[in-house]
Amino acid sequence: MGKTGAMSEVVFTRGSGWIPSVVREDGVLKLRLGAGADANHEPRTFTVPVGEQHLAVIREDLGRHLLLWSALLPLCDAAGTRGRLDEEAAVALLDPVLLAAPADVDAYFRGIPWDRGPLIAHGAGIAPLERGEVCAAMRTATEASDAERAQEYSARRRRAERGTVLGPLDAAVLRYTGQYAHGATIPKRLPDAVDAALRPEVLRVVATAEHACAGLRIGRDPRRGRRGTDKRDWERMATTVESAVRRAHPGLADEAVRSVGFLMCSEAADRARSTSLEAYEEAADGRTVLSFADDKGAEQKWHPGSARTAAVAFWEFVEDRVGADNEVFQIEDEERGEAIQLYFYADSAARITAVREGRGGSEPEYRVEYGLVDGMSGYRSLVSAFVRGGCAALDGLGPWMPDHAEFERARRRRAAGGAR
Repeated sequence: MGKTGAMSEVVFTRGSGWIPSVVREDGVLKLRLGAGADANHEPRTFTVPVGEQHLAVIREDLGRHLLLWSALLPLCDAAGTRGRLDEEAAVALLDPVLLAAPADVDAYFRGIPWDRGPLIAHGAGIAPLERGEVCAAMRTATEASDAERAQEYSARRRRAERGTVLGPLDAAVLRYTGQYAHGATIPKRLPDAVDAALRPEVLRVVATAEHACAGLRIGRDPRRGRRGTDKRDWERMATTVESAVRRAHPGLADEAVRSVGFLMCSEAADRARSTSLEAYEEAADGRTVLSFADDKGAEQKWHPGSARTAAVAFWEFVEDRVGADNEVFQIEDEERGEAIQLYFYADSAARITAVREGRGGSEPEYRVEYGLVDGMSGYRSLVSAFVRGGCAALDGLGPWMPDHAEFERARRRRAAGGAR
């Protein structure tokens, strides 16, 4: 018998998974099971005193062993991250689950909470389980666990609760994209997960999606950090793909349609992340020294003839430093006495022009004009124009409003869905 501690020894165990074991601690038989996690996200371990009769059934009857585990898990969940297991309630489960006649066990399970997941994972028959015939369901139980079977069962139950009914093609599309069990999982192409008879039809759906987004791409978005991609591009591609798939395959369920759109967008975003920033910027470059700055006091100079163009160097500066508390960036051309400030949190910018230099201790005078910016493409155009020709090159990218109150009204109208 393997040792688990100075005063504990394993008396009986099944396999190497999570099925509870029986141990002897200080001479007392206990069922030991891991369930949930503590406040530090470490697995919690619970023990329940058992008798020799209980141990004998656990040894001989895999089905009863698994049913006991299923009945104990809700008590472990109730203990939370640091509470104590309700040992009295746990002990009260032992005789009715392990020692009662099958009909009585079935009746008992109709009156207590229990966790279907482990039973499904270990091969329990789904049809008898849903009829409440838990003992009959355990005739097909195995020591080996199939987590995917339990996940798919849970997904079917959640869909049934929402009133969602999937046809064979819907399910096949979701299996192809890896979204059948977990809709939030990053999608992928899994042709082998699809029944061979349905695979050609699934591939026709995917081909429709590919054709729909052939001319679209998702760009990088430095405002969202080094791996950031343009949310607006994503939404545009998703809408285009989903509309095309619905037209070509009108019988397909919304969930299956969305999963194909998710696949196309996810693949396009991956391509964007591996694309250099140079691919998004115009070849034209600035001819004067520029200074980049953020809202935290970081600064960086760019000089003509540098390995990176000014626009690329600026966006690299942004993606390295941007954050929820750092969303204002500036480019300054000291030679021209001009600058632009970009307010990512408000989809807006200001262009700043020196009107009069400071003399005799007086402060210099600047003209500040505000403008709304239309997404990442708008910011790219703004930065490229400024590094080429300063504030004068921004005239066509307005309107520019010298009155801050007027600008705020325009910003509020846009936020409310009005004029942009």
